[in-house]
Amino acid sequence: MKTLLTLTTALLLSTATLSLAGPLSPEARTQIASYVDQLTPRINEIAHDIWLHPELGYKELNTSKLLAGELEKHGFKVETGVADIPTAFVASFGDKDGPVIAIMAEMDALPGFSQDAQPTKEAIDGLADGHACGHNLFGAGSVGAAIAISEWMTANNIKGQVRLYGTPAEEGGSGKVYMVRAGLFDDVDITLHWHPGSSNGAWQDKSLANISAKFRFHGVSAHAALAPEKGRSALDGIEAMDYMVNMMREHVPEKTRIHYVITNGGKAPNVVPDFAESYLYVRHPDPKMVSEIFERIEKAAEGAALGTGTTVDVERIGGVYSLLPNDTLGRVMDENLRAARPIEWTAEETAFATTLQDSMKKKKDLSEAFSIEDYDFGFEGSYSTDVGDVSWATPTVGLGTASWVPGTPAHSWQAVAASGMSIGEKGMRLAEETLATTAATLFQSPDVITAAKAEFDKARGDDFKYLPLVGSQKPPLNYRDGAVIE
Repeated sequence: MKTLLTLTTALLLSTATLSLAGPLSPEARTQIASYVDQLTPRINEIAHDIWLHPELGYKELNTSKLLAGELEKHGFKVETGVADIPTAFVASFGDKDGPVIAIMAEMDALPGFSQDAQPTKEAIDGLADGHACGHNLFGAGSVGAAIAISEWMTANNIKGQVRLYGTPAEEGGSGKVYMVRAGLFDDVDITLHWHPGSSNGAWQDKSLANISAKFRFHGVSAHAALAPEKGRSALDGIEAMDYMVNMMREHVPEKTRIHYVITNGGKAPNVVPDFAESYLYVRHPDPKMVSEIFERIEKAAEGAALGTGTTVDVERIGGVYSLLPNDTLGRVMDENLRAARPIEWTAEETAFATTLQDSMKKKKDLSEAFSIEDYDFGFEGSYSTDVGDVSWATPTVGLGTASWVPGTPAHSWQAVAASGMSIGEKGMRLAEETLATTAATLFQSPDVITAAKAEFDKARGDDFKYLPLVGSQKPPLNYRDGAVIE
C-alpha cells in the first residue's frame, strides 16, 4: 500500500504543473540571483580562459585545475583524480544531513575548430582546437551555480550537500560513464546539468545509446609492385570490414545509426600497409540493441581479418546509455527557468548575431534567444551523451540556454565564436540562475524529491541492473591522440 501511494503521488506531481511559490519564496529567488550576479565577472573570466586554452578529452589538465581551484576558494572540499581519470573531480559543500544535489560540469574541447570570437570565419594562429560545443561555458557556469547555492545554503542554514562533478571527455570519451561505474553517484538524490544551445528550454528528451570503438588491423608489409604476394594489407581488412558493415545497414532495426572514419590507412600507395585503423560509432535508442549490433560488427571485423590474412584487435573508446528523462524534475526546472531573469542583448551583440547569421543556410528569428520554448517531455533526440548513464543512476534533469546565435548548430565554428564572447556569457548566466534556483527548490521540497525518485524507479523497472557499455576497460585516456575533425 505504501509503494502504491508513493507511485500515485509521483504520477500526480508529474502530470500537473508544480507550483513553486511555496517552496521557493520571491526573496530566495532574489537572493540567489544576487549571488549569481556577484559571481558573474569571475565566472565570465574563467569561461573565457578555458575558451582561450581549449583542451581535448582526458587532457583537460589546466581546465580541471582551474575549476576545482575556484571551488576550493569558496569552501568546497575537492577530491581530484577520481575514477582513475586525472582530470575528473568531485567538489562537495555542506553535509549529508539533508538532500545531496549534484551539478555536472563538462570541460573538453573539440579537435579542429580554431575560431576567433568574430562573426566571420577566422581561425586563431597557433590554435588548432576549439569549444565548438560550448563546454567552456558549461564548466564555468556549473561552477558558478554551485557556488551560488553554497552561499545561499550558508546564509539560510540549509541542511544538505551540493556537489560539483568535474566530468571530462564528454565528446566521445564517455567520462561520466567511468564515474558512474566507480559508484560516485550512488548517494546522490538528484543530478542537474545544462548545455549551451541556440534556444532556451527545459524540455526533457531521450537520446541515443552509443558504443564507439577503434578497430586496428595488423598485416604484413611488402613492396606493392615487386612483391605484393608477400604482403597482407591491413587496409584491405579495414575495407572488407567496412563493406560488410555497410551491407548490414539493411538488416538492423529502425533508428540505428552507424558511422565511421578510417583514421589510418597506410603511408604510401607503393607499400602494402601493415597497420590500419577505423574509428566507428553505432547508435540506437535502446542500449541493449546497441550492444547486439556492436557484437555483429565485431564478428564482421573478425571475418574481414580472416578473409584478408590479417589480424584485428578492438578497443572500446566509449559507450553510453540513452537519457532517462524525468517529468517531475523537468517541470520544476521549467518553472525556475521561466522565473529567472531573461537574456537581453546590446546593439553590438545584435549586430554580431546578424552578421554571423549570414554564414548559415537557415536563419532563425533572433527573438528565440529571449523567449522560452514550450515544455515537452519524452521526445527522441538524435544525439548521444554520457549524461545518459548518470540519468540511470540518479534522477537527472537538464536545460538548454541560448548561448549561441539562434540557428547555430553544435560542433560548428559559429558555436565557438559565440562561446567566446558576451552572447555566450549571457546564456551561461541564465543557466546558472536556473540551476541554482532549481537546487534551492529541491533542498526545500522533500516531497518533490520523493516523487522524482518514484518516477525514476518506475521508469527503470524493478529488474534493472546497470551494465556499463564500456565494459570493464580502463578510461581511454589517449583516445584523442591523432584526433581528427568531428
